[in-house]
Amino acid sequence: MPKRDFAYTRAPVGHRLHGDASLGAVHLQVGDLARSVAYYEKVIGLRSLAADADTVSLGARGDSAPLVVLHHHAGAAPVPRRGRLGLYHFAILLPNREALGRFIAHLAAIGAYAGMSDHLVSEAVYLTDPDGLGIEVYADRPRESWRIANDKLEMATLTLDAADLVRASRGIAWDGMPPGTRIGHVHLFVSDLDAAERFYHEGLGLDKVLLEFPGALFMSAGGYHHHLGTNTWAAGAPRAEAGDARLLEWSVVLPTAADVEETARALERAGATISRTDGDVIAADPWGTVVRVTTK
Repeated sequence: MPKRDFAYTRAPVGHRLHGDASLGAVHLQVGDLARSVAYYEKVIGLRSLAADADTVSLGARGDSAPLVVLHHHAGAAPVPRRGRLGLYHFAILLPNREALGRFIAHLAAIGAYAGMSDHLVSEAVYLTDPDGLGIEVYADRPRESWRIANDKLEMATLTLDAADLVRASRGIAWDGMPPGTRIGHVHLFVSDLDAAERFYHEGLGLDKVLLEFPGALFMSAGGYHHHLGTNTWAAGAPRAEAGDARLLEWSVVLPTAADVEETARALERAGATISRTDGDVIAADPWGTVVRVTTK
């Protein structure tokens, strides 16, 4: 895919992430593996793909690729109300709004509480897992309907018309995350947006998305509204540590090994320390959140 410029994005000066970049599985550390598996299966609608004593991989119905990998850490401290530097939420992208309507009807049927927002480019539902880790489940509006004003992409946080989404489901019962579901974006608490820009924009190579969201920096590849959000809304909170429920790792999937190597060099130029394993490149951001760059 040729690298394109978009009115509402700003490319890095140097390395720019491939426009076909996508996100892979998120790895979460949890305090009670059985409890978390039950939640992600019964509430979120994922299914178990593989398991051992301390790890369970979960994915969508009919798909073999994991979306969420749960890692057991006995006694992991849950996320406090204020949050921790690290994960704000990870976001599961459904293939269409009909599926989101079925998910909303499912949540109502089981009595699960969720926040809801219309972001103009997408419609979203927000939940918190048993350890306090944030989850967004959303569906995108068609890209041709996104509005741009003064070279900025228009996004907002408006009341979601949940009833209209449920009507769009056509009364079809929810039977789990449908094929084609994927990780759409990751949103992180950070303490400094300039440091986040150096690591993720100058190093990883994501474009900056021009938005009006105070205290936040959104970034993406290929003109998407965001593959990564960073914000300082929990500034002053401690960072997630080894004994906490937390995001262990998220991943960026690139088309070729050459793309991975180019990204590795750019991360090093931006001051990041990288490691390599099985062709993947791994680096931790200034707050300890690990990103894996891979072709898998």
